[in-house]
Amino acid sequence: MPTASHPRREPLPRRLLALAAGNWLARAYLAVFAVSLAVTFLDPESPFAGSSMLLTAPLSFLPVFVPAGPGAGIGGVADVAAVATFALWHLLCALVNAAALGALATRSAAFLPGGARGVRRPGVRALLAPAVDNWPARGYLAVVAAALGFFLCAVFVLPDPGFAGIYPLMATAPLGFVALAVSSPAEFLSSAAWLSPLVFSLGVALSGLVNAVLLGLLVRRLRPREPHPAA
Repeated sequence: MPTASHPRREPLPRRLLALAAGNWLARAYLAVFAVSLAVTFLDPESPFAGSSMLLTAPLSFLPVFVPAGPGAGIGGVADVAAVATFALWHLLCALVNAAALGALATRSAAFLPGGARGVRRPGVRALLAPAVDNWPARGYLAVVAAALGFFLCAVFVLPDPGFAGIYPLMATAPLGFVALAVSSPAEFLSSAAWLSPLVFSLGVALSGLVNAVLLGLLVRRLRPREPHPAA
């Protein structure tokens, strides 16, 4: 039985749900996601039907090549199973993203004015530390670096880059789409067309770093705390 020196650890799913619903930022995100998912099911032809996938990125892009989801047209029992899988996967992705936002809000609250005295605002190194001090965040950064390296190689080395930009875009979504929007105008300038992939690469790198920080904060919060011996 648990003792004062060895308290029972909460299961991982319970800790994840607590972060995903423990503050206003996470709850607001889940509310917006619920509306977007309803639009996806009620009106698959709507231009906002893909918003649920964007809101749950980048995890929601992992099975992007699987023809499952509302409007897939598979038919029969397979169609029902595909839609159910689509909904469950997006719900799981939303919970993970909400938990990451919850971890961010929890960390930020510790440095708000009026908090504990003597608490200093973190420097840049402390802010970026969650992106490199755990294996999940480091692994994610490695995926982003590989996707970005392939993109740069395809643009500046290969004769036809094709759709090489889709890989870093999907890996760093949703912020990666902001990088795409910022870099797009340079494509229409013939004298500065080379600038577009560089701006896109810089934006993707920053987006991946932000995602890695959020992932690292989530990993930190989900780690079971070490039990303290009873006084």
